[in-house]
Amino acid sequence: MSRLRLVDTPKITHSLGGETVMPWPCAITEYATSLRAARRSPGTVRLQVHYLHRLAGATASPWGVTTADLRRALDVPLWSAETRKSARSAYVGFYRWGTAEGMIDPDPAERLAAISVPPGKPRPAPERVLEKALMVAGPRERVMLLLAAYAGLRCAEIAAVHHRDLVDGILYVVGKGGKTRVVPVEHPELIAAIARTDGWMFPSPRGGHLTPGCVTKLLSGILPGHWTGHTLRHRFATRSYAANADVFALGQVLGHSRPETTMRYVLLPPEALWRVVRGAA
Repeated sequence: MSRLRLVDTPKITHSLGGETVMPWPCAITEYATSLRAARRSPGTVRLQVHYLHRLAGATASPWGVTTADLRRALDVPLWSAETRKSARSAYVGFYRWGTAEGMIDPDPAERLAAISVPPGKPRPAPERVLEKALMVAGPRERVMLLLAAYAGLRCAEIAAVHHRDLVDGILYVVGKGGKTRVVPVEHPELIAAIARTDGWMFPSPRGGHLTPGCVTKLLSGILPGHWTGHTLRHRFATRSYAANADVFALGQVLGHSRPETTMRYVLLPPEALWRVVRGAA
């Protein structure tokens, strides 16, 4: 009977100042392995690796980086607060790992100031925008639109829909952090489209399913103006809350851990505000 042997992967290192260190390519690979071993989602790993490659392009060695270098890397005028926060998270996680592995001391990311992100504002795509997009969409993009507008899925979740995920009208969705949630599906066209699929709903020519970025581009390309797939998710939240003001149930369907996050997706209609004032009369 054959036995599985675990073989240590040789680490690519070079000498720097009399010490053997791990260069950027190997360091990023090893860190990504540690993230996957900790069961971080593929999206999280991909995003952190993206920011580390960007940092690697501006610095010679991962272990010669200073706090000032990291601050300069975050000082990108065109970046939003959310993007800066994501990049900071990648740097903090990487150098915390590097410090624990004995690669660097002290940790240059330890003194990075926290990044304040202003509360997001709901921006639901209007019905006319959705209707226009559905009219011109091809079969594949049409299903993507329906998943965003009528099931509230993120682009990354749309990309990974498999025919096995739909069971008795319930779509099992793996969201952020690898957490699975249930999303009831009532739209007949959407149910039929998933049911007749064999395998991935949106297969990639290279195998597996399309990337989240590909789905994002396809939806942005078919939606008019500056509307995006994410604004269809805001549309779902706004209309759902108007029909049933249960923020906790809505949060579960959207995959939010806090009701405050859910309410940032909901644009309250003017009549709801009038009802509040009239109730006090």
